[in-house]
Amino acid sequence: MNPLLVLDVVGLTPRLLAHMPHLRALGERGFQAPLETVLPAVTCTVQSTLLTGGTPAAHGVVANGWYFRDLGEVMLWRQHNRLVEGEKVWQAARRTRPDYTVANVCWWYAMGADVDWTVTPRPVYHADGRKEPDCYTYPPSLHDELTDRLGDFPLFRFWGPTADITSSRWIVDAARHLLRTRRPDLSLVYLPHLDYDLQRYGPHGREAVRAARALDRVLAPLLHDARRAGVTTVALSEYGITEVSRPVHINRALRRAGLLDVYTQAGMEYLDPWTSRAFAVADHQIAHVYVADPADVPAVQRVLESLPGVGAVLDEAGRKERGLDHPRSGELVALADRDAWFTYYYWLEDDRAPDFARLVDIHRKPGYDPAELLFDHTDRRVRLRAATALVRKRLGMRYLMNVVSLDSGRVRGSHGLLPAHPDEGPVLLCDDPAAARPRYTATEVKALLLRLAGLPRDDAAPST
Repeated sequence: MNPLLVLDVVGLTPRLLAHMPHLRALGERGFQAPLETVLPAVTCTVQSTLLTGGTPAAHGVVANGWYFRDLGEVMLWRQHNRLVEGEKVWQAARRTRPDYTVANVCWWYAMGADVDWTVTPRPVYHADGRKEPDCYTYPPSLHDELTDRLGDFPLFRFWGPTADITSSRWIVDAARHLLRTRRPDLSLVYLPHLDYDLQRYGPHGREAVRAARALDRVLAPLLHDARRAGVTTVALSEYGITEVSRPVHINRALRRAGLLDVYTQAGMEYLDPWTSRAFAVADHQIAHVYVADPADVPAVQRVLESLPGVGAVLDEAGRKERGLDHPRSGELVALADRDAWFTYYYWLEDDRAPDFARLVDIHRKPGYDPAELLFDHTDRRVRLRAATALVRKRLGMRYLMNVVSLDSGRVRGSHGLLPAHPDEGPVLLCDDPAAARPRYTATEVKALLLRLAGLPRDDAAPST
């Protein structure tokens, strides 16, 4: 049986690979192929497809978050592995090899997964409202082993306006440590760095090239360790970043049409999913639109189709055709034009926005907010305020990191749609030439990994 290292290099495309010689060498020793992703091309959905071999209709992860109908709440970035339906690749491996070992280093839905070693971001939420950077590990003893060696997990460099290469370097060092001390049969390693500047500045500028080169340098020692240890390495991506210039305020359109309700507390407006006739959970370039009364679906669809920046609206038949026919999906799914993306904003005046709108607060916002990657450019003191908040944090005092802009027009990169061209889409590299094919689909990756491990493939195995 062959040990495997699987690198999820978010945002990697053939165009960026040209600036990454260490990663590119995998394909030169083995093979490189386009990887056809799934809709929506977002992290939680694609990772679930890679690990189960199923479409969103099968595994149920229809986006990075959705409306939990039984709770009446919109929730993004949940962490429990049981949200992913279907057999995972390591469970298939254990049908033949019950002792098959797995390390998950920051792939999503890590909590509660039946793997041997887990490392995943998990802040400390103090009772007084303070948030401290930290990670969750399994077994628990691994936490101090890693933090004593590497320092605290750099949460504020993993997401937010200060996100940078620091978090990916910590993840690489953690993966190297596990590879050296535990020797897992399968190591899953998530590397987020390319997401940051490509969303901030777009995929074609010097910032994108600089990010690719930086990540390649950080990856080099892990790639060297794996090769020296005889570990087969697979590097792949979930999506490519598309250049965008138009934010689409889908919830504001629904509100103006009298379909979305809000309630007010302390002068701030909050989405009211319980009384709204329709609302959208925006996630990059797709939005699940939940319609309470089936009789309202045609009217909601007309509102969406008339909104500039909306490229398509999938009804029940369209969702089924695109592999999104799951109860967690909205009654309608909106797809943006290629140069547009969906905001979650539902307020009509910025002075009515909730206070969390100006924070990095991924769990309270009822939609994805890429503006969290950007400091508020309208506030000349924003960096000073951020530094003051960090001082308060280090002193153990409460602090408020309200540094996020409400100007969605500054975002320059997004994703979620299927790529228009292979050069703009995901790629798969492997240093084992025996598995070479002209292309792979995301639903075939599970079977590919079983084949590379020398284990029997399941029914989703790729044809030769």
